[in-house]
Amino acid sequence: MENTNNNHHALNRIPASEHRIDENKICDKARYVVETLLKAGYETCLVGGCVRDLVLGIEPKDFDIATNAHPEQICEHFDNSRLIGRRFRIVHVYYHRNNIEVSTFRAQASQANNQASNAGANGRILRDNTFGTIEEDAIRRDFTINALYYDIEKSEVLDYCNGYQDLKVGNICMIGNPETRYREDPVRMLRALRFRAKLNLTIEDKTQSPIKSMGHLLSEIPPARLFDEVIKLFHSGYAMRCFQELDNFDLLHVLFPITQKALNHDESFSLLIHNALENTDTRIRSGKSVNPAFIFAILLWRPYLQLLEQSNQQGIPYSEGSWASGRRTVLDQTTVTSIPKRFSVTICEIWKLQNRFQKKHGRKALQLMSHPRFRAAYDFMCLRARSGELDEEDCAWWTQIQTLSEQEQRKMVDQNNKKPRKRKNNQ
Repeated sequence: MENTNNNHHALNRIPASEHRIDENKICDKARYVVETLLKAGYETCLVGGCVRDLVLGIEPKDFDIATNAHPEQICEHFDNSRLIGRRFRIVHVYYHRNNIEVSTFRAQASQANNQASNAGANGRILRDNTFGTIEEDAIRRDFTINALYYDIEKSEVLDYCNGYQDLKVGNICMIGNPETRYREDPVRMLRALRFRAKLNLTIEDKTQSPIKSMGHLLSEIPPARLFDEVIKLFHSGYAMRCFQELDNFDLLHVLFPITQKALNHDESFSLLIHNALENTDTRIRSGKSVNPAFIFAILLWRPYLQLLEQSNQQGIPYSEGSWASGRRTVLDQTTVTSIPKRFSVTICEIWKLQNRFQKKHGRKALQLMSHPRFRAAYDFMCLRARSGELDEEDCAWWTQIQTLSEQEQRKMVDQNNKKPRKRKNNQ
């Protein structure tokens, strides 16, 4: 990273009387980790997004900690910890299924020696494990609003980069030269858009202007990492806003090229995506579970249908063509964002089951409800109905039958058997 940094200011200590952070929102486990390291004589603070959210009055979902203790020293104090990472060596302190991330203060990349840090020819940071002071650690972070530290002992926010003021006026500002910082790590572009969507902030001009021209750099990021970033975007509780930001900044075609291509030729596809993302946001904000497979099933639905139609035209049986088209669609997307097998199988099953919702007669209709992917496929089908792809009565019928007893379900299916069956397409 460049040594010049217009965001670097003298340390500003914001007292409790000014920041008014509600310490009851600080996770007990995170507090315990901080206090343990403090008692061991290490300088230790909460850092990053959790401090940003606390200042905004939001209860953080995750807590990160920064300290001058080295990774091995951190592990000595927690039996439930594990050292992870290559590019950034950090410690995870585990509590059941959750973890507290603890990192050592790092120096700027340009100050790191050749043994611990190096960058690729394109400016991308490949390894950054040179430790430094808290001041150096603050400067090497991405945005000023994420370079805030919280001193639990003194109940003070520590601000080295004017991030507190940027947060108060609603600005997302890059620390250092934006083009250089995006080249070091293109994922920062996605983070900027996610913070803008989630926190309703404004990306200042210098930070915003390079994004469209540098978006292609995202294609050089490992697909597994991009998958994680996509899930963060669409499981933020503001999926619809994030999708719009990706579209506005011409990043959608980088992350979902076959989706963008389908949208260019089928405007009605955007309605299905809109309804699905709004539904996902509603579920997350109400504390309900969501499955990453569902988002991908929605975004890749039209590309899948196009392949399935080609399969139908070739006379391939639906069962065989559905799986083949599904696997091909997922594979095409996996070149950009990897999709773990457990999710890819679910995606294909959701798609394949759509055909069975048209068969509301006989034992197969009742058997469908016992399928392990029925609920996800049912939700998918209802979103299609809301978006005009199917009759609303299809969703209503399947919604009603789930509320009945087994005897009433059989009676409902028997009544449907007596009705003349409509001829419909496979989907």
